[in-house]
Amino acid sequence: MKKRCLIPLFLILLQTAAFGQLQLPEQWKFHAGDSSAWSSPGFDDSQWVDIDPLSNWESQMMPDYDGFGWYRVKVFIPAKYQEKAKKYGGLMLSLGKIDDVDMTWFNGRVIGATGSFAPDYTTAWDQNRLYAVPMEEVLWDQYNSIAVRVFDSTGGGGLYGGPVELTLKGLSENISVNGLFDVADHILKNADKAELRFEVVSSLTFNIEGEVKAEIVSDFGQSLRSYNWPLKLKAQQRKAFVVEMDAFDPGFYHLDIRVGNDEFAKNTRISFGYEPEKINSPANPQADFDAYWARAGKELAAVDPQFRMIRKDSLCTNRREVYLIEMRSLGNVLIRAWYSVPKAAGVYPAVMMVQGYSSTIMPEFVDYGDDIIGLGLNIRGHGNSQSNIRPGFPGYLQHQLHDKEMYIYRGAYMDCARALDFLFTRPEVDKNRVGVEGGSQGGALTFATAALNNDRIAVCVPGVPFLSDFEDYFKLARWPANEFTEWVEEKQMLSWNQVFYTLSYIDIKNLADKIKAPMLMGVGLKDDVCPPHINFAAYNLVTSPKQYIVYPDAGHGLPRDFDRMKMDFIRQQFGLDQSREDSK
Repeated sequence: MKKRCLIPLFLILLQTAAFGQLQLPEQWKFHAGDSSAWSSPGFDDSQWVDIDPLSNWESQMMPDYDGFGWYRVKVFIPAKYQEKAKKYGGLMLSLGKIDDVDMTWFNGRVIGATGSFAPDYTTAWDQNRLYAVPMEEVLWDQYNSIAVRVFDSTGGGGLYGGPVELTLKGLSENISVNGLFDVADHILKNADKAELRFEVVSSLTFNIEGEVKAEIVSDFGQSLRSYNWPLKLKAQQRKAFVVEMDAFDPGFYHLDIRVGNDEFAKNTRISFGYEPEKINSPANPQADFDAYWARAGKELAAVDPQFRMIRKDSLCTNRREVYLIEMRSLGNVLIRAWYSVPKAAGVYPAVMMVQGYSSTIMPEFVDYGDDIIGLGLNIRGHGNSQSNIRPGFPGYLQHQLHDKEMYIYRGAYMDCARALDFLFTRPEVDKNRVGVEGGSQGGALTFATAALNNDRIAVCVPGVPFLSDFEDYFKLARWPANEFTEWVEEKQMLSWNQVFYTLSYIDIKNLADKIKAPMLMGVGLKDDVCPPHINFAAYNLVTSPKQYIVYPDAGHGLPRDFDRMKMDFIRQQFGLDQSREDSK
């Protein structure tokens, strides 16, 4: 059993042995499916199965289940905490991260939701859930009900990672720290000196004193400069602070701020970039790089694609026809895709969606409106394309890593080319208006597809692209470096030189200069999975018309605004004059 993460004592932790009556149970109740009745405090969940809220449901009881699931738990809250809770405004419920979308009830009242359920589905799989529980909702000296509705579209589902805990709302929840940047994306340019401003805001009804500390840290973890100030805040007051520093080297940085005294501490990270388009990470292709990919293309051309279209009546609507596509790719591997076509006869531009690592593209993902064809490809080893190759996760990244000719991403990049082959056989597809888009691994596949098929791609939109600048990447992010470290240092399967040799062939920065299509790239400044440094390492080597959008508070999941910006960009390149929302 995993141990629960403890928070500092100044937050009056309710899960220690001293307060055992308030400890949240290690096993919650769970049921797959969906019913509004399950949010009710009085609902009888005694027949539901037990589940650990620190690990997703696939790893415990429901392999490969995607859809709705509900969690329920009850906790007794003694009245002796009422006075403290009243002073600071109630309780705080932490649920850790939830894959993908949730809505949470406390005693039958919604206290928070993150992400969006269908029909306007938006994932929030990488966001921590922290919801305030108002004083008036707490039943003192009684059992209180917590219910969590979850929707998972693909991959792991449900609560995972923790901490999952109920605490008294403390001083730190009543203090906020906000960056005060002149530019909304926190990207600084053309400055001999940088001036960083932030404010500390109190929502307390009494004065506090303490200290403010700030430290500038590079994205490689190097501490560059530290600052500290005394703090005196009156009730409901805000106070600004200024950090001045000589101009940085091009790259990305964090301003780590700690506000506190002997009773509390508030830690905040504000991320920013300086001249990211000047980050210098030269391409390092092997001497036979071009020959390697030309040979892959010839091998693919020798494989009979055996295209097969299977109409899915249950998925078709009065707007669109939906087909399952089967085809043979490099190595005669069977891959599948979803093909979504406007019902009205005509010739349309098309967008191919490529997926994130370990995820599955579903047919509803490729509805691009009434005037664009959508093709959602599941590359080998993903989703419904696992008939011939299924290395699993972890393991996918290292599959056949010892042999550059057999490495799995050589085949994956060719899967994208084979899917384009299908599009280019279709009479309803406008061959001059074909685009590609995807996030994370899908961002890398977008780069690779636009580079290796540059005569067929008219627009490309990668989001937080993966598979870039590996030697720096492994210094920046714990994963996937830890998987490769296990292979090299524990299993001794390969040397680091062999690892970087094979990866250089699929590194998107070595493909970037082949792209001809206009590009829009999305970046999250707080992305610790595909940090912005590796995004720009590839982006800066693209020579076609390009632009980027940076979201300073986003991690690996970009906000819905990027979906809108992405579609506006694609439609502009296709010569279409309405956004997707307007076209429906």
